[in-house]
Amino acid sequence: MNILRKIIFGPAALLMLLLAVPGVFYAQSAPSCPADFKPVEYADLSLCSGKWYEIARYPNFFQKNLVGGTAVWTNLENGGIHVLFSGRKHCLDGKEITSSLKGWIVDKQSNSVFRVMFFWPFSGKYWVVAAGRNYEYAVISKHSRSHLWIMCRKPEMDEKTYDAVLKQLEAQGFDLSKLVKVPQEVVQKPIR
Repeated sequence: MNILRKIIFGPAALLMLLLAVPGVFYAQSAPSCPADFKPVEYADLSLCSGKWYEIARYPNFFQKNLVGGTAVWTNLENGGIHVLFSGRKHCLDGKEITSSLKGWIVDKQSNSVFRVMFFWPFSGKYWVVAAGRNYEYAVISKHSRSHLWIMCRKPEMDEKTYDAVLKQLEAQGFDLSKLVKVPQEVVQKPIR
């Protein structure tokens, strides 16, 4: 009986795998940027490196209940990038969660489009949609506008800058009602 299963199901499993692999790669090749979506014209990678604090984001499953989010961006000698993300569960003295991600620049002319590999073969394509003159802040998004992060070099962003960023995002069609601020100081009440 085991031999019969191997003869029948072995080729069937192989065929299913062969049919599924192209679908995975097709799903990973994101369509080009929509016409009304405006990434920055040029991102200076030397100014992108360093530590960033998460000020606000759209809720997403991989950061559920995380606060105090930071990302350390490192430009690699081979032209790639390394992003070390960290955050804490529920409150700033909660359990630390980290994720070490490798990535690469997709659009080398503007440097404003990059991919980050979560685990092979799955990666996400992201755009820098806004940045301060001296990269005191940056806004990262997916072209579909399904994900959004407002990042800052300091744990807090002044209200004037934050409001200006929100106006830019609103003009680009982002739904500001979905944004949640990310605590960067000790919180008394845990987030659930």
